[in-house]
Amino acid sequence: MNDLAKIITFAKRYAEAWCSQNPESVAAFFAEKGSLRVNDGPPAVGRVAIAEVAQGFMRDLPDMIVTMDDVMHASDGTKFHWTLTGTNTGPGGTGKRLRISGYELWKIDEDGFIAESRGHFDSAEYERQLKLGVDD
Repeated sequence: MNDLAKIITFAKRYAEAWCSQNPESVAAFFAEKGSLRVNDGPPAVGRVAIAEVAQGFMRDLPDMIVTMDDVMHASDGTKFHWTLTGTNTGPGGTGKRLRISGYELWKIDEDGFIAESRGHFDSAEYERQLKLGVDD
């Protein structure tokens, strides 16, 4: 997927899937044996495992909104920059609002699915905001 317009459309739809409260809709963007790694965690491999990762965020942040900030070609893949906002009102939640930005580095397969995604965001800041919130 080298056409930037197609990648932008794909990335916008992917961000919308994260907002859907339907983890399978996120997993559908990945190849059958695709992988999603969040920061330095172990990769979730396959659509079922990827849906479980998405479900965790959706459970903790039921009003989660993910917006696409930018998407660009990079030497090592496609970079999808995003901002996540939400309120930690899931089970055992703190009720605090959070806002965090990061990016995923994608390798897209020949069929147009994400074969590999390596996600990056400041996990210490995420944890801090879960406890203390953020000023919008």
